[in-house]
Amino acid sequence: MRYTKSIIGGLIALIIIVLGFASATTVESGNRGVLLQFGAVKPTILTEGLHFKLPFIQTVQQVEVRVQKEESSQTAASKDLQMVTANVAVNYSVDPGSVNTLYQEIGLDYRSRIVDPAIAESLKAVTAQYTAEELISKRPEVSAKVKEMLGVKLTKYFMILEDINIKEFAFSEEFNKAIESKQTAEQNALRAQRDLERIKIEAEQKVAQAGAEAEALRLKKQEVTPELIQLKQIEVQEKALEKWDGRLPSVTGGATPFIDVNGLTKE
Repeated sequence: MRYTKSIIGGLIALIIIVLGFASATTVESGNRGVLLQFGAVKPTILTEGLHFKLPFIQTVQQVEVRVQKEESSQTAASKDLQMVTANVAVNYSVDPGSVNTLYQEIGLDYRSRIVDPAIAESLKAVTAQYTAEELISKRPEVSAKVKEMLGVKLTKYFMILEDINIKEFAFSEEFNKAIESKQTAEQNALRAQRDLERIKIEAEQKVAQAGAEAEALRLKKQEVTPELIQLKQIEVQEKALEKWDGRLPSVTGGATPFIDVNGLTKE
């Protein structure tokens, strides 16, 4: 009898221990717990840490609420019908207050069901509003519009968009060659314009210089008077007299050179 009581007591203790372990559950850091009762989602959301549930009746499904990253390559068409491939990196997280609804309506494969299609749809809708060249020159504006549209879509499905980064836009080889040719033509046109302006300036400088020289010559002509001419003649004669040795040059046939000595003396 005593032996039977010991066995029963041991079984009861074992059952209590098993029930205790089955009743306890732990939600890991960075997660929220969805409480299920016979598979049905309950409105209670379990936070991080230790919790108790009805053993064998209730279970807990953990859903990560940390920031997650989704990186993909998407192909779309621009406004001018150029095919463009964009590498997009998206950071998002599950709304901690809606994990039970997310699990009930979408499930744990929300990335393939919601996130990837939403990224592709948002990118295509925005790139269709810009030409290929504008996608390059207005990338911040394009990124902002994609972020706005994607944020609305993810919010609808109980997710939060943290950030989006469009790493690059890649175009076809033909388009890249066309862009390169256009840039080369613009550079050549700019160089030609600069050369034309330089030639124009040089021509204006030459005209100005010629005008200055002509004006200087005109002024010099105005300064020439009969008195100035007479003074120059006297200077020439004085220099000749200083060099004269007092002898007249010997000549054969012809007149003897004459220097007006008296005139020089009087002056």
